[in-house]
Amino acid sequence: MTTTSTTEVSIHIREVWADNLEEEFKLIRGVVHTHPYIAMDTAFPGVVIKPSGVFISSFDYNYQILKLNVDKLKLIQLGLAFTDEHGNLPTCNTGEGCVWQFNFREFHLREDLHAPDSIDLLKQSGINFQMNEDRGIDASIFTELFASSEIVYNPNVHWITFHGAHDFGYLLKMLTQRNLPYWQADFFNLMKLFFPTFYDVKYLMRFCDNLYGSLNKLAEKLNVERVGSCHQAGSDSLLTALTYTKLKQAFFHGSTDKYVCVLNGLDSFSSFVTGSVHCVYPTPLNRETDTSSKTIQRIYAQLIP
Repeated sequence: MTTTSTTEVSIHIREVWADNLEEEFKLIRGVVHTHPYIAMDTAFPGVVIKPSGVFISSFDYNYQILKLNVDKLKLIQLGLAFTDEHGNLPTCNTGEGCVWQFNFREFHLREDLHAPDSIDLLKQSGINFQMNEDRGIDASIFTELFASSEIVYNPNVHWITFHGAHDFGYLLKMLTQRNLPYWQADFFNLMKLFFPTFYDVKYLMRFCDNLYGSLNKLAEKLNVERVGSCHQAGSDSLLTALTYTKLKQAFFHGSTDKYVCVLNGLDSFSSFVTGSVHCVYPTPLNRETDTSSKTIQRIYAQLIP
């Protein structure tokens, strides 16, 4: 698979709809081994529900916000940007750097719960909600292809997000076809299964002098240029990939391993392994055979009775 530096050629954000979904996943299966760093972003209908009551910690409160909203809302877009360890994109023999933007059909603007300000922002960014309804991807078909693509269950894949708890929440909801677990520990059990290695750039910023704020502010600070429309998932996933690479080189001497498996705003995965909460992991999946929805449901039941 050919590779390109983001400074050498143009970049193409590949729009994925129902009619080209399988074709695009064939390309993805061809790049995952050579470009195992996957930056991910989603577009969703905002945050509409706030929990009430007493919470153990701010982490617990944040997780309940995540769960309540992901359970009730529907995913609109998913962006995936694959790079190698140096931040180079695959070209898929097209001569252009490739980034993928998946458009889903399940969200219906006239019927489904949403935050109006979030929808206005997505409209301004160029998302056509009617086109998503007419041409968008069926989430169940996407899940089957996603689960068999070797990018999940794979410890050699490094997932990169910016403030990514909600992003992962929507993917876990699709993969398991269930609401998110009630307990944070069970959420991280699922993360360990489906996304064993992940980094959150927003969390990494805590360890960098004078870096704060949004993804856009971070990109400006690091002199990283955006390609595509702000607040669309493909463009945001690419910007996440490029800022992560720049951040890793400039502040972490080329390695962020020390900060793996932490999502900004939630408790760390390690606290559930070493602390008082006992997490039980299933027998590791065979990625070549254990990819169907039935297998996922079986593993979910083993993790969360």
